[in-house]
Amino acid sequence: TYPLATLQELAAEVPTIRAIKDWSGDPTVAERHVVALSALRRPVNVLSTHSAWLFPSLVTGCQGLLSGSGSVIAELQVALFEAVQRGDMAAAQAINARIRPTAEVFYAEPFFDMHNRMKEALVLLGKLPRAVVRPPLKKISAAEIGRIGEALAAAGLLPAQRLAAE
Repeated sequence: TYPLATLQELAAEVPTIRAIKDWSGDPTVAERHVVALSALRRPVNVLSTHSAWLFPSLVTGCQGLLSGSGSVIAELQVALFEAVQRGDMAAAQAINARIRPTAEVFYAEPFFDMHNRMKEALVLLGKLPRAVVRPPLKKISAAEIGRIGEALAAAGLLPAQRLAAE
């Protein structure tokens, strides 16, 4: 993420900038970006890519999400966005509780395996025939795939009986 002053300069100089992807890693910095960029003469939207804390990102004012886990949980992310936009925090909290297990399993250490975990989730959900891993990364373990299945079941995306049959 660029420093706020740089983002403000770019927004002033490049009229086609309509949004930025925020991955500052810090909720206070992300909120500062939202407040400052929304107040510009030509406002710039802030799209959060903080997949581990999408709900707080939206509550602080991010205007959208750019999350890798959207390949797996897009419906939940849309529902979360819409609940926050409506101001229905109870619904947003309930949806976030469903998202949390997936965020915890996808973004666990080692962090660089996040996309391999998402591919395995898509296989478990029947959306991919197999998870292809590109070198130098290695296929994740059967135990980790099991944890992904448990997270999908906890999120209400994979029936528990199907998980037991796998």
